Amino acid sequence: MACGLLPYALAQEAGLGSGLEAQVRQLALDSLQAPAVDAVAHGHADGAASLPSAASTPRIEISIGQLDARLRLAPCERIEPYLPEGVRLWGKARIGLRCLQGAAKWNVYLPITVKAFGPALVAVGAATAGSVLTASDLALAEVDLAEEASPALSNNLLAVGRVLARPLKAGQSLRQSHLKQRQWFAAGDTVNVVAQGAGFSVAGDAQALTNGIEGQPARVRTEGGRVLTGLPVGDRRMELSL
Repeated sequence: MACGLLPYALAQEAGLGSGLEAQVRQLALDSLQAPAVDAVAHGHADGAASLPSAASTPRIEISIGQLDARLRLAPCERIEPYLPEGVRLWGKARIGLRCLQGAAKWNVYLPITVKAFGPALVAVGAATAGSVLTASDLALAEVDLAEEASPALSNNLLAVGRVLARPLKAGQSLRQSHLKQRQWFAAGDTVNVVAQGAGFSVAGDAQALTNGIEGQPARVRTEGGRVLTGLPVGDRRMELSL
């Protein structure tokens, strides 16, 4: 990284001028399209149900941090914000800034915090690990869905009767990681396997080679001797994609 002073416009407030800050915010908002946000916030990828459509889009708040005060960057006429590969804008994250036109090219990372507020289940009172959740233990409240990586649960049907793997504090949002994983089948069981492809699905029985733990890949052997790997989704049921 070349030495030199950061341009005055970039050194203002949060390390950004108003124009560049607006670009950073817009990049973050563009990266937080509603379908992607909903999938993370409401646990679609992990089998959780979504909220009703009227409440399905979280209220987004974006806080832009400051560049490291120790940075000494060469002056730059054109700075481009970008989303680094593999970075998900959810909770605490970062956005890249790179110099495209200047005496020396440089690249730095700007801290950013994304909060996504929406209704989800919270604990009415403190609950210990190992306890079984009841309807009276939970209430719906607005929480920061992005506060933890694990999806927040919003549907009582996904929580009531489940065993807590981690303790909950009063008012804390219930996450999938708080719940003990269920075992849907054991090695040796006959399992109904549903294989899905582009526009079709095929179902058949197979013998489980491993235990079917919720959220973990399991292996089965078909009658023809083929070994398949998929995800347990219910009582003696497994799904896989072709």
